[in-house]
Amino acid sequence: MPPDPSRRSERSRRAILTAATELMHEVGYRRLTIEAIAARAGVGKQTIYRWWPSKGAVVLDGFLASVNATPDDLSLPDTGDVAADLRGVVRAIVAELADPKLSGTTRGLMIEMQEDAEFAGMVLDRLLGPQLRAIADRLRAAQRAGQLRADLDLSVAVELLVGPLYHRWLLRTAPLTEDYADTVTDLALRALVP
Repeated sequence: MPPDPSRRSERSRRAILTAATELMHEVGYRRLTIEAIAARAGVGKQTIYRWWPSKGAVVLDGFLASVNATPDDLSLPDTGDVAADLRGVVRAIVAELADPKLSGTTRGLMIEMQEDAEFAGMVLDRLLGPQLRAIADRLRAAQRAGQLRADLDLSVAVELLVGPLYHRWLLRTAPLTEDYADTVTDLALRALVP
């Protein structure tokens, strides 16, 4: 019985994503190369370029696979207490940004996004966009329940919650802590509540 090429392809794909993730943590985004990923995965460079257009695309897929992300069905808790729910979400974002492994990968993706508009669209569609929509959906539910102002621009409200986190993280002006997350949430809510 001949080997099943789809099984071999899936095995290669997983090996590539694992290699990209491991190397990303070991050498960082700047020093990561397609050649190194191919060597670690035991495949040829052409195999990687057949499935991914760039190093950033491989890292994105590796990141999504490593965190078991299925952003299409992402939703946030709705306990009926919008302040508590948002506090939990903002704390979770801070924890991700403060995690050295996740942060290194995210920084690499952000660097690539600045250089490649097509890749930026890919990250927005597959990673950031679903997360931001989930926050907007939770805010919309709170609006309908009368917990938030009816006249809110939800995209701006989401930026009020996550923008300061990314600003502090990108500029490394101060540590990201739960206290900081709570302060951001409390200040944003003052602008959002009726």
